[in-house]
Amino acid sequence: MPLSPFSRAPGAPPRARLLPRLLAVLAVVLGTALAGPAPRAHAAVTLTRVSDFGTNPGALTMYVYRPATLPAHPPVVVALHGCTQNAQVYADNSGLPQLADRDGFLLVLAETGTANNASKCFNWFQAGDNQRGGGEALSVRQMVSRAVTAYGADPQRVYVTGLSAGGAMTAVMLAAYPDVFSAGAVVAGLPYDCTRDNSPYTCMNPGVDLSPAAWAQRVRDAYPSYGGPWPRAAIWYGDQDTTVVPRNATELRDQWTALHGLSQTPTRTTTIGPDATRQDQYLAADGTVAVEVDRVPGIGHGTPVDPGTGSEQCGSTGAPYFLDSICSSRWIARFFGLDTSDPGGPDPDPGGGTAACWTASNYAHVQAGRATTSGGYTYAKGSQQNMGLYNTFVTHTLKESPPGYFALADTGCP
Repeated sequence: MPLSPFSRAPGAPPRARLLPRLLAVLAVVLGTALAGPAPRAHAAVTLTRVSDFGTNPGALTMYVYRPATLPAHPPVVVALHGCTQNAQVYADNSGLPQLADRDGFLLVLAETGTANNASKCFNWFQAGDNQRGGGEALSVRQMVSRAVTAYGADPQRVYVTGLSAGGAMTAVMLAAYPDVFSAGAVVAGLPYDCTRDNSPYTCMNPGVDLSPAAWAQRVRDAYPSYGGPWPRAAIWYGDQDTTVVPRNATELRDQWTALHGLSQTPTRTTTIGPDATRQDQYLAADGTVAVEVDRVPGIGHGTPVDPGTGSEQCGSTGAPYFLDSICSSRWIARFFGLDTSDPGGPDPDPGGGTAACWTASNYAHVQAGRATTSGGYTYAKGSQQNMGLYNTFVTHTLKESPPGYFALADTGCP
């Protein structure tokens, strides 16, 4: 996707603005020309615009998709579209609203426009927009606050994901507001603060190589006084991406594994989905997946989707940059702990070790150390699958394999 770094710089003289504006418009024109014929129309997802969510210093627009049935204190997923897109396009094609219906979360979609950036990119490269306490980053944070107060959402279960410039902005939100977001999924994005000493285009292609420690320090610099846990991070990219090259996925992995104090060697590697996407997972000491890298074969720049009605399918290719391969949104929801269905994939223990099974109430699972609790809900330790309310009345079967990693196995174990 055209990921133009050019936008209006507040206070810049008109002459200084002219060339960036022309180049950004050219990027839009080229992107439109390369996109091919318009896709056939399909039913649009109904979104609600929310206008009163704060001071909105980044001049963004907030939309909400609220499922017809929503549990008390639902989790929140914030979605950030890519360049040349908008909130409606992202809702219609990503598959996230359908997952919100099934998994019971509130979907918040932030939207930027040509007044901020001629290519409708989030300004992930602008110091006024990618730091804590101002610009677009603060606008997104204010959307979360509004979702919590207006919809009774759970502030302990807030997540963010996005594509391309939205993916880069996802990394911004995790770095600038680690106290707000529990986890995020960066799709075809970049490491946080790459543009501190590089141009956006250099960061995109060929990419910038820093040590894991140097990348991690850039995140720490975003909120120097922060002493809490770092968000978990999933990283998705197509291995044929020439817009934001795969090197950025490696650098993102280095940034977030270093923050979590982990090696850059994966704890386990497996394949998922119909296209044999390679999934590398980096586990924390308690067995949770702190960092995950998903390499999608044979696709370029875009959000991986798998249109259809199957249990593992979602999304649509009804707009450019939604690529037919794997339902990435479902796997992202699973990484967030929102999707409690059986993925139907390989055993979490690729070595074929013996699995142990435990059937008990959610309360008993937590007391035994097989699960954790947050905001009144229970999560399987390791897989982070949402097991429902934390009480003695909800019972589940957990499979332990490998040791310390628990996954829901209500339909059969082992």
